[in-house]
Amino acid sequence: MIVRPSRKEDMPQVLELIKELAVFEKEPDAVQVSVAELEAAGFSDNPQFTCFVAEKNLEIIGMALVYFRFSTWVGKTVHLEDLIVKEKMRGKGVGMALYKRVMEYAKEESVKRVNWMVLGWNKDAIDFYEGTGATVMEEWWQVEMDQKALQNFLNI
Repeated sequence: MIVRPSRKEDMPQVLELIKELAVFEKEPDAVQVSVAELEAAGFSDNPQFTCFVAEKNLEIIGMALVYFRFSTWVGKTVHLEDLIVKEKMRGKGVGMALYKRVMEYAKEESVKRVNWMVLGWNKDAIDFYEGTGATVMEEWWQVEMDQKALQNFLNI
């Protein structure tokens, strides 16, 4: 297995992993992004994300997608949007290899913090993250406004 930066031609397999994650998170119909959107967002003159893939025998078996944020408290941070490992490859070190690469990238970029979210019921992931020294901040709540809510709000 190797972990490497993704290439534009990897995006169809990356999208399949994103869809697999949506099923795992009990949101099988939630994925709206397309291969074309991933390609445009990740491989333009001003890429919106960096993606690392784990590859074995020319098959992408995992991915981690990150992007920069700015914290008013600490400055430049990396946000880990998703870390996904194919179900058949879980428990074989793929997730740790991707996670370590993200943390190395954060160090290379001299960020002061890496942020991500984890579902409260995903005990395996929580245990994994806490085992690496990460802090799961139970007192913070995710807030979001989807496209319909945004439109409704602005039409008030």
